[in-house]
Amino acid sequence: MILIAKNKKAHYEYFISNTIEAGIVLTGDEVKALREKKASISEAFAETEKGELWLINADISFYKNSSKILVTDAKRKRKLLVKKKEISTLQGKVEREGFTIIPLKLYFNKKGYAKIEIAVAKGKKLYDKR
Repeated sequence: MILIAKNKKAHYEYFISNTIEAGIVLTGDEVKALREKKASISEAFAETEKGELWLINADISFYKNSSKILVTDAKRKRKLLVKKKEISTLQGKVEREGFTIIPLKLYFNKKGYAKIEIAVAKGKKLYDKR
């Protein structure tokens, strides 16, 4: 496992209940930027929309040698690849119990695929952050 980015403040700001590994839909120049470790997931979160899970506000910078014609937004929405049953359980927790879905780690697995570890978490109050 090659770690690209880690959300260091996640354990400080949230109570984490369970985690899920998900794949990400990326373009070619985004994968090359990840290989150079030019990504940040500290402000990112995930959200369900029409039965799909989307990663919002994750910053994957531009690859310096990429084509200038197909320039994509660095903080665009990216689709997460998760099974429908897991999406429905995540959506139920978010809607009923007030949880949020946050990313913990962004990494390449042993096969070379970009994966993200997301967690279902509940925000801490100020007096819990000691």
